[in-house]
Amino acid sequence: MNGGRKASASRKTKETVIEVELELESAKDAQVETGIGFFDHMLCAFAKNAGVGLKVRAVGDLKTGAHHTIEDVGICIGEAVAAALDEKRGISRYGFFVLPMDDALASAAVDFGGRAYCKVDAKFAAKMIGGFEIEAVPEFFAGFAQGARANVNVKCLEGENDHHKIEAMFKAFGRAVRQAVAVDSGMAGSIPSTKGVI
Repeated sequence: MNGGRKASASRKTKETVIEVELELESAKDAQVETGIGFFDHMLCAFAKNAGVGLKVRAVGDLKTGAHHTIEDVGICIGEAVAAALDEKRGISRYGFFVLPMDDALASAAVDFGGRAYCKVDAKFAAKMIGGFEIEAVPEFFAGFAQGARANVNVKCLEGENDHHKIEAMFKAFGRAVRQAVAVDSGMAGSIPSTKGVI
């Protein structure tokens, strides 16, 4: 479903059941329930920095680990963003942000250009934070890139505290998305590509 600058997406597999509602340019607080406390925190941080209203309900096979839930939520959020953007007329298309958080520094870049590609560069010392498998960090961003058909590049440039590093990455990504989905008055409602379609 999409209408205006809002949309919903869902995904049901033998491993997960995901429902997402998203509204661009919204001051609403995020409502997130994935069963993974730290991931909920990261999604709320992403939504606040992206300036989007976000509702996520996820039931996953957490007994086998959080990997499937994290990836599938990323796919659904990406699909909802793509649906909300529709033809992408008049949007900035590109976004980039560098964000500090205490000892951590992260960068994120996104291009809603119609082709899915993801590159995540970060190193972590811990294995888990609050039921969140740190090795699944790249899976969220890859899932988003797949669902949104976007080019996503996220890096942790420096830092010592894994919580700060991951949170800086999610917040930087939110800020990059915020820039990219913004309506650019200079585009006069045109498709932001020489191809005429993205």
